Amino acid sequence: MQLEEGRPVREGRLTVGRPRTFIDKFGDAFRGIARAVPGQSSFAVHIPAALGTLALAAVLRVSLIEWCVLAGAIGAVLAAEVINTSIEMLAKAVTKDYDPFVRDALDIASAGVMVTVITAVVIGTLLIGNRVGMLFGMW
Repeated sequence: MQLEEGRPVREGRLTVGRPRTFIDKFGDAFRGIARAVPGQSSFAVHIPAALGTLALAAVLRVSLIEWCVLAGAIGAVLAAEVINTSIEMLAKAVTKDYDPFVRDALDIASAGVMVTVITAVVIGTLLIGNRVGMLFGMW
């Protein structure tokens, strides 16, 4: 598949002959993380919030199940942000002009991140809040 300029869609990644190895695929994924995280200011909020939550969870000695739930919530937020970033980059590659469909797609992707963040905050508040309540004998 070619772009309008004749450049391959995934330059250097479309190969004829040998199938891509798992190492190649992991390399691509790590490159994606390296491209997504520094380029988005949202990660400057999400990562410290995640680390703070994990530190608080460690101090409060949450259970294994609670660790799993917190890890899932944090992972979901970071994954949603990476997907949103990929959609933003793809939108920039598709057109530099204003397009209401591209705007809507970007807004919908951002809404997905927002829903994921709100859900993670509720989960974190319930789990951490319950532990704090138990610590101070509130229930």
